[in-house]
Amino acid sequence: MFARFLLLVSLLVVSICSVRAADSPNILFVFTDDQAPWAVGVAGHPMAKTPHMDALFNSGAYIPNSFTVTPVCSPSRASLMTSRYGTEVGISDWIKPYQRWDPETGLGGTEWGLDPALAVWPRLLREAGYDTALIGKWHLGQPDFYHPTKHGFGLFVGHRHGGWKTVDPVMEKGKKDQGFTGLTADILADEVIAFLKKKRKKPFLCCWHTRAPHTAWLPVSEEDAAPYADMTDEQTPVPHPDYPNLDTARVKRMTREYFSSVRSVDRNLGRVMEELKTLGLEENTIVIFSSDHGYNMGHNGIWHKGNGHWVVKPLPEVTNPNIPKGQRPNMYDTSIKVPTAVRWPGVIEPGTVIDETITNLDWFPTICAMAGVTLPGDTTIRGRDFTPLLKGGKVEGWENAYYGQYSTLHQSHTHMRCWRTAEYKLIRDFLNPERDEFYDLSNDPGETKNLIGTTDESLQEIIADYDEKIRGKMRETGDAVISEN
Repeated sequence: MFARFLLLVSLLVVSICSVRAADSPNILFVFTDDQAPWAVGVAGHPMAKTPHMDALFNSGAYIPNSFTVTPVCSPSRASLMTSRYGTEVGISDWIKPYQRWDPETGLGGTEWGLDPALAVWPRLLREAGYDTALIGKWHLGQPDFYHPTKHGFGLFVGHRHGGWKTVDPVMEKGKKDQGFTGLTADILADEVIAFLKKKRKKPFLCCWHTRAPHTAWLPVSEEDAAPYADMTDEQTPVPHPDYPNLDTARVKRMTREYFSSVRSVDRNLGRVMEELKTLGLEENTIVIFSSDHGYNMGHNGIWHKGNGHWVVKPLPEVTNPNIPKGQRPNMYDTSIKVPTAVRWPGVIEPGTVIDETITNLDWFPTICAMAGVTLPGDTTIRGRDFTPLLKGGKVEGWENAYYGQYSTLHQSHTHMRCWRTAEYKLIRDFLNPERDEFYDLSNDPGETKNLIGTTDESLQEIIADYDEKIRGKMRETGDAVISEN
């Protein structure tokens, strides 16, 4: 009798989940790799030839004040999945292949990755009846213990670590490495389209984590390279051309290559969006577009992301043993801002611009709200549900401030923590306090003048206030660095 009762309860739960799933929208999450906030046409850069991105951004909500809480691959992706800061989940810098974590951090004796015991939104959606897939880059642990399927993805096609070839890649499919022929950007889009074409009675979540525009940028198709093939140095703009000793020729060459890679994403985005339309899925599919972090291309004399590299000649001399020659770890806006848009047919008014500050921590509660999935009550969620903003409303008490963190472990060693508002930004490096920075964003949005040593009493008060906000966030999140300072 009891067994029969349990069977009836199980059938009822399955029935409820099926009904909920049937009423839920599909979700396509396009997550590019290393795409700068300025590397999309709607942001106004003259070299951004991105018609399909522009169409997507204009068809829903464009969120220009969108940030990642850590400007490098692995911790950004960990925060996306968990709505927790990297220091909370043991991932504060990019994961080297099969590297063992320092035992002093508390995770010694095991290869580095995202603990499958942590709550993640793809698993919650799968448990609610979604057909889930991750196609592309993972970079949250190579061993099987950290496999994407342990985090709620029913299908994984792609690469478990960060670096892979632009052409003829070896990728995992069916839990086996296989050789593929062609351009990686096209191959990943082919796999996304194949997933979309599957016959299913469930809604789907497809996370398309592109390889581009991560370096190496070339080769790309002739079509993607065409707008820049005949462009001269004189026709190629540089953001800070007067930066002392800037290697301008190199910056301009890299800029053209970078935008060619961005074009490879844009062209394939067009293919995927057209397939949604052909399959009759366009009106019931939420399309989210974002990136893991921003990028610098000659900005303030550097290129790359939060673990930036100087692009000046000669390279600055080493003055700190924690910062090797050629390195410029940073939390510039160009590193922490990400291009972000949401298309939600019938819900978001086309042409909407949301000025509020959001971060990648906010995707967990927001996507769950979109899918009608209840958040787990037994886990910490640092992010906020911003669906009311997407629907044209306001959220009372929404704080347009940003807290970010980046402890670099590889090329350099730092403990950077950041508090930012629209007016000012304070960056503390608790390991190297001589690297502290303070910027007046209202008057210096390019962050070209560090005011940390200001004698202006009003600015000193702001610095003190922001410092306490940083320390408060560190205490709130159990950041071990605060106990040392």
